[in-house]
Amino acid sequence: MLGGFGWSDLLIAGGFVAAFPFIEWVAHTSLLHWRPREVAGLTIDPLVARKHRDHHADPEDLDLILLPLSVLLVTAAAVALLAWALPSPRAGLTLASTVTVVGLVYEWVHYLVHTEYRPRTAAYRAIWRHHRLHHYKNEHYWFTVTTCSTADRLLGTQPDARDVPTSPTARDLLGTSGR
Repeated sequence: MLGGFGWSDLLIAGGFVAAFPFIEWVAHTSLLHWRPREVAGLTIDPLVARKHRDHHADPEDLDLILLPLSVLLVTAAAVALLAWALPSPRAGLTLASTVTVVGLVYEWVHYLVHTEYRPRTAAYRAIWRHHRLHHYKNEHYWFTVTTCSTADRLLGTQPDARDVPTSPTARDLLGTSGR
């Protein structure tokens, strides 16, 4: 849009795409699987974690698949601040555009995995199986959703499914039946 596409744009976009499997993994393990904590008498239990527990309890509920609007707004604000801090408007727009496209792909793939749609390609079949193992086999593994398990392989959370016991808390992350 601002003209003059160059190597810096490719570095920004490529860097974010390369980092995304790890961003996705960290967000999933630390934010989405957050367990409520008491701090100074207050319970810290973010909305995104509560919604994710609901999502695990009922993975077929399509209303629980997409990220909550408040999370998207906070993410958009953070991306806007980061984009503004880059050396040029073009670099900022490249980052914002890349994050938007990657985010839309993430949401679409996650949505498809939880619908009746069945994989037709080997790559999508691997993503589909991987994420369903996380929901139906054991919530302590298989955290990436859209990146063919790149971060899971590198960070040790992709064991052979045959070696992992089925978790009694895959659908009840807190193990309380009260989510």
